[in-house]
Amino acid sequence: MNDVTRTGIDGPVPALAPTAFWFLRHGETAWNALNLSQGRVENPLNEAGIAQAHAAAALLRNRGITSIVSSPMQRARVTAEIVGTALGLPVSFDIDLQEVSFGVQEGQPMSEWFTGWVAGSFTPEGAESFAELKLRAVGALNRALVNPPVVLVVAHGALFRATRAVMGLEPNFRTPNAQPLFCTPPAAHGGAWTLTPGR
Repeated sequence: MNDVTRTGIDGPVPALAPTAFWFLRHGETAWNALNLSQGRVENPLNEAGIAQAHAAAALLRNRGITSIVSSPMQRARVTAEIVGTALGLPVSFDIDLQEVSFGVQEGQPMSEWFTGWVAGSFTPEGAESFAELKLRAVGALNRALVNPPVVLVVAHGALFRATRAVMGLEPNFRTPNAQPLFCTPPAAHGGAWTLTPGR
């Protein structure tokens, strides 16, 4: 296990490195099943989430993955370690891949406030703004993509919404738990990335 690394969040959002990689949201937790915002709350994978992680590991075999970088939060770490065991690879961790802080909305239903947060018109008390999250996510992904390809990044749903925004895709889209996505940069400058589910 490598040391956890982090960076600051000051400055403009840099470009995402034009390098193809796999992204995997963690397996399901009890709060996911109830559509509650988790943020920084440490909820473990439920039984379904553990099964999802094992299924994702099977889908990710023979995909050329040589590096795994994960959020250190429990639900992502356990998902990544299940995959890493199946692929025979170690897992390194970057604290900037952790989920967004939702402040006072943690543990609350994902309702209208969430749309405003993604749009940048509302940030809950004590929460990280969507703009801050984009900056943090890109920094962490660019560090991960320095590793030998192909890299697998294991992280969280809101963090990937911010990533989608930087990729030129609709950000307010719920990425399924433990669905591997192959992320391919655009062929032309200014185009949108392509996300291909692993099957």
